[in-house]
Amino acid sequence: MTSIRGYSNLGTSAITHGGAMDSRALSSASGHAPTIPSRDGSVERARGGAGARVARDTDEVDDVIDGLGDFLDAEVVARHRLRNDELVDRAELYGPDGRFRPEVLELVAEVRQASARAGFYGMFLPDGDGGPQLGYEGFYRVWEFILRRCGAEYWLGHHVVAHWARGPGHLAAAIGPALRDEVLPDLLAGRTTTCFAMSEPDAGSDAWRMRTRAERTSSGTWRISGTKQWITNAPYATHAFVFAVTDDALVETRRGGVTAFIVPTDAPGFHVDRVIRFFGHAGGDEGIVSFTNVEVSDDHVVGEVNEGFRLAMQGVSLGRLYNSARAVGMALWALDRAAEYASSRETFGRSIIANQGISFPLADRATEAHAARLMGLNCARLLDRGHDVRTELSMTKLYSTEMAVRAVDTAMQTHGAMGFTNEVALGEAWHQMRRICVADGSSEMMRRQITAGFTPRGGSPRVPG
Repeated sequence: MTSIRGYSNLGTSAITHGGAMDSRALSSASGHAPTIPSRDGSVERARGGAGARVARDTDEVDDVIDGLGDFLDAEVVARHRLRNDELVDRAELYGPDGRFRPEVLELVAEVRQASARAGFYGMFLPDGDGGPQLGYEGFYRVWEFILRRCGAEYWLGHHVVAHWARGPGHLAAAIGPALRDEVLPDLLAGRTTTCFAMSEPDAGSDAWRMRTRAERTSSGTWRISGTKQWITNAPYATHAFVFAVTDDALVETRRGGVTAFIVPTDAPGFHVDRVIRFFGHAGGDEGIVSFTNVEVSDDHVVGEVNEGFRLAMQGVSLGRLYNSARAVGMALWALDRAAEYASSRETFGRSIIANQGISFPLADRATEAHAARLMGLNCARLLDRGHDVRTELSMTKLYSTEMAVRAVDTAMQTHGAMGFTNEVALGEAWHQMRRICVADGSSEMMRRQITAGFTPRGGSPRVPG
């Protein structure tokens, strides 16, 4: 097997001979089906028609994960161990305004850019069908692996692969040709990042209630005004994907009328009003953003006018698979730590894992994690085959995220008071897992969508499965 800068070859079409990401990979995302190098060097082409996709060979995904493990050890774990005192205490990560300190942002950027050079950062660029390269199964397995390897302890590892809202993904693929060469090279190289500005104070789960507007000016430009809330990476992004109402009548019917724009965050009128802090933390990466007559040209429209909502929902659906994979990975990381601790910790002359009060809850959580993983892999494989899995994906996201909260809580209880310390990082893991029970669709919304699937159109009531 060949290698890219010392790590396993990904074999994706987005990687140039030098190991850097090629911006042309994104420009072809809406064109022909992708070429997929097979292990014997031949080339397969994704099939169209019924929407079926060619899933990556399992051995190829295994090779990617092997190389990714080497990269995490060399570029992430090593940095954490070298800068442990700065990175383990999360209160030390932020400045008085709640933003990451410059030296922390520099470390995050170093990891992103090293990953881009190695070929990992953008390996889930959209292919010709709009799905991630390596397939949905590869996408799921890679994110599960990262979280199981890094957990909440080596959190720089969470930036090794581009998240669709922060880096190169389906939204970046829809940027028009006039801005593509300006925006994509730095985004692909990990030098810049984006944010997904859709949620608003009164438009969360019901995004059609958004009030941010983009109106035509007399000079033919667009003028954007409004407020967005819960915007991940807003305090640090160089560009924002902003969703705004452009046709009230279409929005009223919930059939369109929302347009996506890419807006530089240094544009006049763009302002990060404040960083949102969670769970008593000193800072964070979520923000409230306001737009006061932010003016952009037609070149800044992403996709088609009035069709932005469809682009947004593609990301939310992928986010549910992403958060399901994260939940399983974090749960297994926490249970690994708990099993190791319980095996070494002795009381009354024997290891505490010999006590059923300790081992049985761990067995229950491990069983639930196994079930959640199988649900996630099943969804990913169905997506790779072109199936509609909205109901199954809601089930998977609901079960996986709530399972992860239980798993981390059990791991904390297994550790006793040690489980609450910053050094063990289980408290931070619990915070992250609790948050994703709301992100990309709350548990309540997932249950609502599951029950909606009880009665498919034109069919009799039945529970999906």
